[in-house]
Amino acid sequence: MSNKKKNNPDSDEEKVLAYTTNPSGYNPFEGLSNPDKSKEKKKDYPVRIKLEKKGRGGKIVSIVSGLKVNPDHLEDIAKDLKSKCGTGGTSKNGEIIIQGDHRDKMIEILLKKGYSNVKKSGG
Repeated sequence: MSNKKKNNPDSDEEKVLAYTTNPSGYNPFEGLSNPDKSKEKKKDYPVRIKLEKKGRGGKIVSIVSGLKVNPDHLEDIAKDLKSKCGTGGTSKNGEIIIQGDHRDKMIEILLKKGYSNVKKSGG
């Protein structure tokens, strides 16, 4: 006997429906994933924005930390923050670095994106 599991169509593994001819209120994707959980997850963790000047030649930068998203989405958020603040910046090591002190504007932008636990950190 082999140790491989047999493909059983009635197993409890995730099923994906490719096509249906029954449009009468049948939702084939019901129960597969809950998009509301992803919104709740976005709000659970703290997002902090701090001001930093050390090691940057006296230049001030605003650093957003605590965003638990994939790197591609982090780049999109960084691009949006840079364009709305009208300045340069980057995303490195899970943080977004924006040139200048734009903490208040960045808090407003992140709150509009659905992050509820956004605060300034530091002094």
